[in-house]
Amino acid sequence: MKKSVVFLFTLALALSLNSCYTYTHTVGNGPQNGETVTKKNHYFIYGLAKGNLSDPNEMAENADDYEVTIQHTFVDGLLNVLTFGIYTPTTTTVKK
Repeated sequence: MKKSVVFLFTLALALSLNSCYTYTHTVGNGPQNGETVTKKNHYFIYGLAKGNLSDPNEMAENADDYEVTIQHTFVDGLLNVLTFGIYTPTTTTVKK
């Protein structure tokens, strides 16, 4: 009984310490007018197979100054967990 409680506590602690990764890249002088475009990137089998991916340059409409953020949001992580890693999305946000 004690071992199962310790195991469940350790599992809950490990899951709560897990974080979402974020990658931000600034192009040119960064965002200028505050416009934001968001799209999903679709990966399968823990990211081994690519689905439909967003193109940040196309999302910025070939602007010279913008910021690209690619992240695993909470919803992306939840979808990953619910599908046991079969579907692993990320979110791309471009601020112009």
